Amino acid sequence: MAKSSNLYVRIEPSVKQQAEAVLSTLGIPASAAVNMFYKQIILQQGMPFDLKIPKHNLVDASVLTDQQMDEELEKGYNEMLNGQTKSAKLAFASIREDYNL
Repeated sequence: MAKSSNLYVRIEPSVKQQAEAVLSTLGIPASAAVNMFYKQIILQQGMPFDLKIPKHNLVDASVLTDQQMDEELEKGYNEMLNGQTKSAKLAFASIREDYNL
């Protein structure tokens, strides 16, 4: 079928730039990605991914003040001292489970 419909959307410039950089690396034009997304909506009869609030709040280190970073590091250090640790294998398994990876 010929592609003859246009779609105009407003999107945050940084989101557009980051997404297009990923798509470019994959060799996929943005228009093809949108077309794939729409086809998945049709196939799934809804959003092709879960829409839910994550169980855990991620800490974005790039936006923390020096004091907040020190507090986060101190929290982790105290957990280590108190034996609240996991093996790397269990930690990654927990991350995969929490974020459905």
